[in-house]
Amino acid sequence: MPKANEVLLARAKAMRTQMTQPERELWTALRAKRFADTKVSRQVVVAPYIVDFVARSHKLVIELDGDTHAGDERRDARRTAWLEEQGYRVIRFNNSDVMQNLEGVLLTIEGALASAPLPTLSPRGRGLSS
Repeated sequence: MPKANEVLLARAKAMRTQMTQPERELWTALRAKRFADTKVSRQVVVAPYIVDFVARSHKLVIELDGDTHAGDERRDARRTAWLEEQGYRVIRFNNSDVMQNLEGVLLTIEGALASAPLPTLSPRGRGLSS
């Protein structure tokens, strides 16, 4: 495994143990297939990035943006564009959205999961493709 991936993996692991309050709130609702019977993982390496949450089966990335993202919209846009080039759909919420309107956030995620394409068998029958 390349050294950069080892660094990202270590950082992701540390981020899982040092979650912010909004991340904890959302994770409580999404974890263990509790939400829409979908497996969601947190702080996952999608090199060169670490995404906050991902439903891999739906190719859906869920990002929480705190105060550190203010004024850095171009960086977020580049990140989102790169993830979309990899086949992911990205939805973003502010930390305050999660803390003040968790139900609305969950309804938005549910809608995104319902409309996200699921992987299908490849035409040649060689496994899954999206």
